Amino acid sequence: MNHKQSAAQLLEPHRRRPTRIGLVSGGLGAYWPQFPQLLPQLQDSVRYVTARFEALDADVVDTGFISDVEGAAVAGETLRVADCDLIVIFLTTYLTSSMVLPIAQRAKTPVLVIDLQPTEAMDHASFDTGKWLAYCGQCPVPEVANVFRRAGIDFRSVSGHLKQESAWERITQWVHAAGVRARLRNARHGLMGHLYPGMLDVATDLTTVSTTFGSHVEVLEFDDLRERVNQVTPAQVVERLELARELFVLDDSVDDDDFAWGAKVSVGLDRLVEDFNLDSLAYYHRGLAGEQHERLGAGMILGSSILTARGVPMAGEFELRTSIAMLAAQAIGAGGSFTEIQALNFHDNVVEMGHDGPAHLAVSAKDPLLRGLGVYHGKPGWGVSVEFDVQHGPVTTFGLGQDPDGSYVFVTSEGVVVPGPLLAIGNTTSRVDFGADPGLWVDEWSQTGIGHHWALCLGHRASDIKAAASLLGVEHRHVALP
Repeated sequence: MNHKQSAAQLLEPHRRRPTRIGLVSGGLGAYWPQFPQLLPQLQDSVRYVTARFEALDADVVDTGFISDVEGAAVAGETLRVADCDLIVIFLTTYLTSSMVLPIAQRAKTPVLVIDLQPTEAMDHASFDTGKWLAYCGQCPVPEVANVFRRAGIDFRSVSGHLKQESAWERITQWVHAAGVRARLRNARHGLMGHLYPGMLDVATDLTTVSTTFGSHVEVLEFDDLRERVNQVTPAQVVERLELARELFVLDDSVDDDDFAWGAKVSVGLDRLVEDFNLDSLAYYHRGLAGEQHERLGAGMILGSSILTARGVPMAGEFELRTSIAMLAAQAIGAGGSFTEIQALNFHDNVVEMGHDGPAHLAVSAKDPLLRGLGVYHGKPGWGVSVEFDVQHGPVTTFGLGQDPDGSYVFVTSEGVVVPGPLLAIGNTTSRVDFGADPGLWVDEWSQTGIGHHWALCLGHRASDIKAAASLLGVEHRHVALP
């Protein structure tokens, strides 16, 4: 059984509104009466660009073609009302910066300028002025950049030719970054329980989450989960056990009662997420002497892993910042599994990293295993945990760091998961080669402001995350060793 296909088939994905892209195309209206063939040629290019954007998984708000400052003002007002996540301005030929500035000022949304000439190069022998003007969309790029800089507006651009796939890869990267911005702007993060005692790095100012990203943090009690778990029926438990058997391989160590309890908590978690309309959840509760709250905290891993696979990232140990990073990774299709350093292997020059759940099934190299644990290290309770090896190949570590002034930073590093021996202790384990001494990597990684945990993402995605940081107005720090 291919677990990734099974998860996609068996689990209903969690969806929010799609990324919303505003699209404006334009050129200088003074050219149209002078060169009658120019505007129709440019409009052909616009139709191609529009089709490419519509093919992306996004809502496209197309304001049409503008030729003067008045049209730019109308387009800017349309996009202001549309509340887009990114505005793309297609410079089809020369236009004045006065036609671009009002769009950025009115909409108050990050802007990407694109200039895509019709082909790789002009046919100099046959071209006249009118044909050349279709190739000079790059001409106003420095002008627009200068005016944006003087207006205090961040400038981004992609220059290329119309059907240049490398240019479209860069454009698509900005659309993915807009998807992160959209997800975080509209996210509802659940925070349930309390801080793991003593983990000072994990403590997060909830107000700064809202002021930085636009997200809402819903503060929950374990009582909210308890009452929903109490309402779960035996039939629902049986149904969830059947689903778990489809998704996981059960180790002989799994106790039937613990498995059933994890299934019951899983159904209750689904109801909690639905009732509070959550996009992520970070949690921890210590509990005492086997009472119900302790059992709830210990029974979270199965349900949390299933929800994470559906696109609702779950992070233990009250790690709100990591659940935010996991959600951002989910938005770019990179997985994002709850991760920390486990050990270093100086024979193989790898960093061993992972966690005892919850896990993201999309990053598993094979069918994930449910292992029964008599104890969770450092935590009360017992039950089932998820174990797997991460897919071999390129990965990115991605987390939210925090500076002395309270501001957040996106922190990344790129490595490769390589095969080798792994602990069989109910953890999601990987051996990551960062191309250097693993101790040096730990030292450099720890200098960035990163906390105890982060998201482990499939693929080399630092450039995507850097673009998302740009749209969100936060700093990006990348660790790359020689």
